[in-house]
Amino acid sequence: MSNLSTRAEQLAAFDRLLTIMDELRAQCPWDMKQTTESLRHLTIEETFELSDAILDGDPEEIKKELGDILLHIVFYAKIGSEEGNFDVTTLIDALCEKLIRRHPHIYGDTEANDAETVSQNWEKIKLKEKGNKSVLGGVPRSLPALIKAMRIQEKARGVGFDWEEKHQVWEKVEEEMQEFKAEFNAADDKEIDQEKASGEFGDLLFSLINYARFIDINPEEALERTNKKFIKRFQYLENAAKNAGKNLSDMTLAEMDVFWEEAKKQ
Repeated sequence: MSNLSTRAEQLAAFDRLLTIMDELRAQCPWDMKQTTESLRHLTIEETFELSDAILDGDPEEIKKELGDILLHIVFYAKIGSEEGNFDVTTLIDALCEKLIRRHPHIYGDTEANDAETVSQNWEKIKLKEKGNKSVLGGVPRSLPALIKAMRIQEKARGVGFDWEEKHQVWEKVEEEMQEFKAEFNAADDKEIDQEKASGEFGDLLFSLINYARFIDINPEEALERTNKKFIKRFQYLENAAKNAGKNLSDMTLAEMDVFWEEAKKQ
């Protein structure tokens, strides 16, 4: 049986959610006391939980976490209506109008036959709408540095400031690697300039993120997958050591490496 619903069923489900939100806001002590500020950190947490579900490839968890985020959106809209600032109607209408404005190739006479052109048009329209003095003005200040680097590069590309070929980007990676090595040579025991070495390391990371973008790798997702892989293997190492009656802190690196190699085969 298909899980897909009709438009009437979708509207009815959304209406039911709005009704429940009204009831909770009027009757539940916890829901009654919430503010946009108190919900903020919970929304961030829900977004990261959705990210985990996506990386795990778990459709049921994705559905659950999307539901939680939808609840938060409806909750913010309810608070906005109480404060006389906006409600779910004005929120959705504003979104629809923005989507229409930013897709002139669908709703206007602009031509865009590939995703790259669509993306460039989107950034140009967004820049004009927001009145930012800088193309990079729309990048949230509080974004994690790795994601921020990726968004900065994408926005610069949106106005044509980018490398033309991926081999040029890789040459930049190698150049930054050599500069970093010059500041932090593993074979040299002399004290290094930490501030300068940190700057060179930042440049190297930025160039690697740039190359990842050129070959369609999301560096944030790639690193998180590696994090998850390391956690899984390390926990195998911990359990294997425990089953062998050993304590990790008392084992040599060579002894731990035996279990680590086993973990890689799991």
